[in-house]
Parts: sequence; structure tokens; C-alpha cells
Amino acid sequence: MKKVLLYIAKWSVLAALVAVLAGSASALFLFSLDAATAWRLAHPWIIWLLPFAGFAVGWIYLHYGRSVEAGNNLLIDEIHDPRNVVPLRMAPLVLGGTVISHLFGASVGREGTAVQMGGSLADQLTHLFRLRAGDRRPLLMAGISAGFSSVFGTPMAGAVFGLEVLVAGRMRFEAIYPCLFAAVLADRVGLLWGVQHTHYSAGALAPVGIWSIAAVALAGIAFGLMARLFASSVHGLSALSKRHIAYAPLRPFIGGLLIALAVWALGTQRYVGLGIPVMVEAFQQPLAPWDFFGKYAFTLVSLGTGFKGGEVTPLFYIGATLGNALAPLLQLPFGMLAALGFVAVFAGAANTPLASAIMAIELFGGGMTSYALVACLMAFFVSGHPGIYTSQRRASSR
Repeated sequence: MKKVLLYIAKWSVLAALVAVLAGSASALFLFSLDAATAWRLAHPWIIWLLPFAGFAVGWIYLHYGRSVEAGNNLLIDEIHDPRNVVPLRMAPLVLGGTVISHLFGASVGREGTAVQMGGSLADQLTHLFRLRAGDRRPLLMAGISAGFSSVFGTPMAGAVFGLEVLVAGRMRFEAIYPCLFAAVLADRVGLLWGVQHTHYSAGALAPVGIWSIAAVALAGIAFGLMARLFASSVHGLSALSKRHIAYAPLRPFIGGLLIALAVWALGTQRYVGLGIPVMVEAFQQPLAPWDFFGKYAFTLVSLGTGFKGGEVTPLFYIGATLGNALAPLLQLPFGMLAALGFVAVFAGAANTPLASAIMAIELFGGGMTSYALVACLMAFFVSGHPGIYTSQRRASSR
């Protein structure tokens, strides 16, 4: 009993510190994103500076960020095989790089940034408290959970994400207490700073029945195939650009130029930035059936050429708009299928079906439970391995 109490006391203190650090960093990040997005929308001409912004961020990472360029994959590698404390520079570099990406109009997300800030800040406690190597795993996992939770306002999903993301098809429960404690508290820290998360409403749900479950399963297959296409093409374009463009800063320069030209040709910024207004629309009304592909293409070029940010919010956009497009075909409500696509494409791409299903429940209510489990698990099985995180290991064949 004494050993258990000491364990709880130790990890309560450590996880609380992680939560304060990650929650505060996420709050700063979200406020910065809001300001950057508002400025870009008020000054649409800034998209023409995206190539130069990409070059600048690429140059900074080339000269000062090589040790942390792997991002989320570096954190996952350190959890699997603890070696060196994650450099503190990861946090300010990814924060600045992501805000710049959004300010000038790249199509990137925010999860990667929050997770990297949470993990790198958490790992600094290793030095401060002279923790042994065995404590670094749960500490880093808690940092990942805290970052995810605080940036999306989903503490339960954040806790499970930190446990599930390391190995596709298996969870590491030895860190469940630090991850849960850090995720819940980090979310509260963000709210205390004044963070306001976007509210999505799935609206009326179809009654649970044979057809509705079968239709959701079919949608889950489509979501899984989309997740598979996204992960494979982003990795493919990244490898291709590295193979043919040796000088790293030139890759986002070319990518930024392509994005700026595409925005000019289409006459819209609908597919750049976070795209939250479009996601909200996907829950409310029919959208153009090609919106999901537009976001996919812009995100592919942004991430594949080296812009900094996360993959998850673009996956939310792609999933919600794909679900919106499938709703009439499957005779399901727009809001319901947009909600399922929102989480299921992410589930397939990140190989985190349980965290994604829990996110659906936190965002859309308990009535979504059965549908979310079906859609997320189907997308997970169809999407294959690897997903968006190349350092994620595989528990068993699928």
C-alpha cells in the first residue's frame, strides 16, 4: 500500500507540472494561431509571401533544428528506446514554425505542435529531478497526452492517445495514471488561460439499426481508404522532394509557390489554414463534394514539402467534408456522417481508433458511441500500417 501511495504522489506532482507546462504552451499557441489566422484573412495578399516564409523556416531548422526535425517521431522513438533528453529548442521552433505556416497560408494543423511542445517541455523535468531512464517513458507519454488534450479540449481522448499512439493495435497501460492526470489537468489549465474550443454539433442521429450500422461501416471503409491515401502520399512526396531537392529550405519555398499559385487560380483560401469554418459548415449543410480532395491536395503539398504543423486538424477537415459528401449516398444525416468522418479518418491515419472514438463521444455526445466505434475500427482496419507516424510500431498483422 505504501508503494502505491508513493507512486501516486510522485506521478501526481510530475503530471501536474507537465500539465501546467503543456496547457500553458498550448494556450499561447492557440492564441497565436487565432491572431495569425485573423491577420491572414484580413490581408489575403500575404499568401504570395508563403514561399519566402517556408524558406525562412526551412533555413532555421537546417541550421538550428536538425536535432528536433523528426518532431512527433522523435518523441515516439525516445519512448520506445530512451537515450537522450529531447532538446528544449523543439518547443519554440515548432511553435514559431507552425504559426508562420498559418500566418502565410500553408495547410497544416496544430496537434503535432502541441504534442511536440508537451513532450519536449515534459522531458526537461528529467534533468530537473534527475529522473531515471525508466521514468522518461511515462513522462514523455504524459507530455503527449497533455499536449493533445489541451489543444483540442478532449482530455479523455488525449489520455488514451498518449497510450495508443506508440504501437498500432496495442496500448501501454503502465503510464495510464500519469497520462490521465496530465491530460485532464492540462485541459483545465488551458481553460483557465481563457482558451475557447470550437463547438461542433452532430445534430440528429439516425436510429441504431441494421442499415444504419451497415452504412456507417461502409463509410468507415471510405474513411480508412482516405486515411491510407493521405499517409502514403505525404510520406511519398516528402521522400520525393528530399531525393530531388537537396537544399532543405528550397523544398517549402517551392511548395509555398505552388500553394500560392493554386489559391490564385481557384480564387479562394478555402483549403489553407485550419479550415475550421468549413468544418462547421460540414455539420450543417451540403458542401461541394470535392472539398475533401481540395484540402487533401493543399495539405499534401504543405506537409510533403516541409511546412511545420500537425496532420490531425487537416484530417478532421478531410473527414468531415468526405462524410458530408457521402451522407446523401448512404441516406444518413449530414451532421452525423460529418462527425464520424471527423474522427474516423484521423483514427485510420494515426492508428488510434479508441482515442478517436472517445473523442467523438467527448465532442458529439454519448449517442455517438456505437457509430463512432464502428467507423473508427473499420477505418483502422482498412487503413493499414504505417500511418502518419513512421516511428509507430506494429503490434500484430492486420
